[in-house]
Amino acid sequence: MSDRSIGTPAQLRDPNYTPALQQAIPLGIQHVLAMFVSNVTPAIIVAGAAGFGFGSDAGAQGFPDMTYLIQMSMLFAGIATLFQTIGMGPVGARLPIVQGTSFAFIPIMIPLVSGKGVEALPAVFGGVIIGGFFHALIGTFIGKIRFALPPLVTGLVVTMIGLTLVKVGIQYSAGGVPAMDKPEYGSLLNWSAALVVIFVTLALKFYAKGMLAVSAVVIGIIVGYIYAMIMGMVTFEGISTSWERAAPIAFPVPFKFGFEFSAAAIIGFCLMSFVSAVETVGDVSGITKGGAGREATEEEIAGATYADGVGTAIAGFFGGFPNTSFSQNVGLIAMTGIMSRHVVTIGALFLIFCGLIPKVGAVIRTIPIEVLGGGVIVMFGMVVAAGVSMLSDVDWNRRNMVIFAISLTIGLGLKLEPKAVQYLPDTLRALMTSGLLPSAFIAIVLNLILPEELAGEATEEVSGGMSGHGKGSLPSSD
Repeated sequence: MSDRSIGTPAQLRDPNYTPALQQAIPLGIQHVLAMFVSNVTPAIIVAGAAGFGFGSDAGAQGFPDMTYLIQMSMLFAGIATLFQTIGMGPVGARLPIVQGTSFAFIPIMIPLVSGKGVEALPAVFGGVIIGGFFHALIGTFIGKIRFALPPLVTGLVVTMIGLTLVKVGIQYSAGGVPAMDKPEYGSLLNWSAALVVIFVTLALKFYAKGMLAVSAVVIGIIVGYIYAMIMGMVTFEGISTSWERAAPIAFPVPFKFGFEFSAAAIIGFCLMSFVSAVETVGDVSGITKGGAGREATEEEIAGATYADGVGTAIAGFFGGFPNTSFSQNVGLIAMTGIMSRHVVTIGALFLIFCGLIPKVGAVIRTIPIEVLGGGVIVMFGMVVAAGVSMLSDVDWNRRNMVIFAISLTIGLGLKLEPKAVQYLPDTLRALMTSGLLPSAFIAIVLNLILPEELAGEATEEVSGGMSGHGKGSLPSSD
């Protein structure tokens, strides 16, 4: 929806402009559709890892808890978005920034909750709250630390987020972790549901336009859901039960799952806050460049970072996970050319409405794990691709290649073989086996201490002769 009849070119580039309501409402809902599945997926993954999610033996008993986590994901994504669009003192960029539950923290949360059930959640939410306040604090000096987080570091971190999570997509598509010991795990039927989602999503992304392309993952999951129904993978009894169990309306409960100080959780969330803050800086810059053709101001960058942290901390008090700006909505603003923050405010109100209606979460809860797996493969694959795209801006000299190689190898290696550090203290072991944190830490430290003099040296010995091909470019074919 980029019809210039919505406003003049000057109005479309103005964050304070409000289109007519009949145009602003569908534009706002369009923003929600672009991020909806990505926003609720972290809650589903964490619940599944803890043992009360899809297909687990505790699934029936854990139904209210999982529905509540999904509900809070929607509610506090909407509230955090209002912090960005409307603002509150220094909090908020007052730009069309859509907030949502962050993928970046999933590799931190999974080791904390793995197989421990609801009892593991107090430590997680303790980390969310403390990490949120720390994230807000970063807003006071975010401009001064950007030098320590160049594309080499941020690209590596984003790539690692995707790489540490792709396993989840494969497991879901095959039938889910609880089904691993069952004959149907990895069956053609399970994979067929995931593949339907993948193919429909790809078809819409590449051959459709407008709302269909923007909502490709949502539509892909809906089509996969219908396919699963036809194939008998969804029982109507399960749907009616989910609908009946959910209350008509429910408000967030303070400390629903409790609160606990865990060194591993607090350190992990605080360290990941730096990565999330840098991601937000990139999104704010992308919005101002793509929507208004200008650079973001220091006040906008600081305000956006404050909103990230405050939104995360408040969500943690009520059982919500960390929030961050959503990059897919940055692309949507560039595509539509509509910079209005009030359009995004309407989308935020729609998210809040959905978050107060548990039946929305109950319906999401009935999606077969194999169908969700198809969507997760696409989403996490795109995270990896986004990281690779960021790495294309790196000058691949020997220094940068060494930093990348060491950081990736150690981080991913410890993730794949956690027993390699089994004798470390519990807190340190949880941080090291996240994969993401050791990679990020090593990359930042090496980038700061290794001399730039290496930049001019030949790279043949470590790159197979493919040296001297600029930033992200390929060798000539002639």
